[in-house]
Amino acid sequence: MQVTSAAFAVGAADLSGAPSDGLPEIAFSGRSNVGKSSLINRLVQRKKLARTSSTPGKTQQLNYYCINDAFYMVDLPGYGYVRGGQDLRRSLGKLTDRYLKGRDELRAVVQLLDVRHQPSALDLLMIEWLRGWGKPFLLVLTKTDKLSRSKLNRQLESLADGGRLAELPYATFSAVSGEGRRDIWQWLADEADLGEPAASAAGKRGSK
Repeated sequence: MQVTSAAFAVGAADLSGAPSDGLPEIAFSGRSNVGKSSLINRLVQRKKLARTSSTPGKTQQLNYYCINDAFYMVDLPGYGYVRGGQDLRRSLGKLTDRYLKGRDELRAVVQLLDVRHQPSALDLLMIEWLRGWGKPFLLVLTKTDKLSRSKLNRQLESLADGGRLAELPYATFSAVSGEGRRDIWQWLADEADLGEPAASAAGKRGSK
């Protein structure tokens, strides 16, 4: 997809603060510090659109980014460690839950996993919920530049052999090299009706 404009729209601490213009939304979900902001920046080719941080739990609201005046990318609060303690963690969990279950504009979810590690219990819980959600979701395995090609292939095989992620649509991604950018845009075009980028489709586990 050709991105002609990308701008921060609003940070919503609850759904009442979310945009009311009816534009479609794509949510980006994952544990704290998995790279959601870096993925958004690379997708739209803007280095500082979404603020990145080495400190986990930086995103503490629904951050809306308007793309091409046509749809929103929504950076959800990361689950897991959150600065502010247990009460804030529960609050952010409730916000994400209300958003995912009650936002009519939501078209699809991009669920991020750090490819270097096995999915956490919270990752698996989110994926199981998404399986029964009834709307499209894509797994994006981030930080592929941190592994050699052979280690990456072994890790992908391990994730597939575990069974919990087998046959789910996925794409690998590196914020450093941009690997996977076109595959992710193609999936969004196919599943969320956001345009027609020229790229190969994201794969499925077990496919050749």
